[in-house]
Amino acid sequence: MYGIAGMIVRRMGQLVPVVIVATFVVFSLVFLMPGDPAIIIAGDYATPERIEEIRRLHGFDQPMLVQYIGWLWDVVRGNLGTSLYSSEEVSRLIVDRLPHTLLLVVYALIIGTVIGIPLGLYAATQEGTTADKLITSFASLGVAIPNFWLGIILVTYFSLTWRIFPATGAVSFWQNPLEAIYYATLPAIALSTGVVAVLARQVRSALLEVLSSQYIRTLRAKGLGTTAVLWKHALRNVAATMLTITGLQVNRLFSSAVILEAVFAVPGVGSLISYSALNKDIPVVQGIALVLVIYVIAINLIVDVLNAILDPRVAAST
Repeated sequence: MYGIAGMIVRRMGQLVPVVIVATFVVFSLVFLMPGDPAIIIAGDYATPERIEEIRRLHGFDQPMLVQYIGWLWDVVRGNLGTSLYSSEEVSRLIVDRLPHTLLLVVYALIIGTVIGIPLGLYAATQEGTTADKLITSFASLGVAIPNFWLGIILVTYFSLTWRIFPATGAVSFWQNPLEAIYYATLPAIALSTGVVAVLARQVRSALLEVLSSQYIRTLRAKGLGTTAVLWKHALRNVAATMLTITGLQVNRLFSSAVILEAVFAVPGVGSLISYSALNKDIPVVQGIALVLVIYVIAINLIVDVLNAILDPRVAAST
C-alpha cells in the first residue's frame, strides 16, 4: 500500500505543471483564432469607442501572457470567471451541462465493455474460425465508421422512420433517470462503436499472446482444462491490459462526444465548448479545458491505482 500511496503522491505532484501547460496551449489557440470578441460583444453597429471600452473592460487590450496569468490567478482563488456573452458564471454553466456529457460517456462505456470484452474473449478462444473472422472484421469496421455518420443513420431509422427513440434533446439524470437514459440511448450507441471495436481487437490480441505462452502450455500439459486455464490463469494476465485500454477509451469518448452532442442536440460540455470557441468566449473555453484536464488525469490515476492493485510491481516502477 505504501507503493500505491507514493505513486498517488507523485501523480498529484505532476498535476500542477500538466494543468498549466494544457490550459496555456488551449488559451493560446483560442487567442490566436481570427475574430475579435470585443466586436462580437459590442454588436454590428457599435462605435469604435464602445469597442475599445469593452476591450479595456475585459482586458483584451493586454498581452496574451498577461491575460493568461490573470485567468490563472482567478482560478487559484476559486473563480473560473463569467461568460463574455451570457454573463453566467462559468462554473454554473459547466455544472449544468457536464452531467449530460458524463451520462453519454458512462453509458457508451458500459455498452462498449459489455459487448467488446466478451467478443474479444470469444474470438481468442475461437482463433481461425468463422466466428473469429467475423468478429475481427466487425471490429475493423467499427474503428473505421465515423461516430457522427452512425448517429445520423440511427436517427434516420430509429427516430424518424420507426419512432422508437427521440431524435434530439436530453433530460436531466437527477430529475428522471429512466427518461434520461432513454434520450441518451441513440447517442450512446453511436459513441460506443469505437469502444466495442478497440476492446474486441485488443483483448483478442492480448489473450492470444497469453494463451500461446510457455506457462499456459505447461498448464495444459499437466491436464488442466480449457475453462480453468482461461478463467483462472489467462484472464488474470490480460486484466491489466483490459483495464488500461478501457481507461484510454474513457478519455477518447469525451472528444468524440463533442461531435455527437451536435448531431443529437445534447446540451453537454461538448456543444458548449465548440460554441464558445467559435465566439472566442475565453473564460468558458478555459474553464471546460481545466475540468477536462483534471478529469483525464483523474482517470489515468484511477487506472494506474487499479493496475498497481492487480500487480504491485506497477507502483514500484512509476
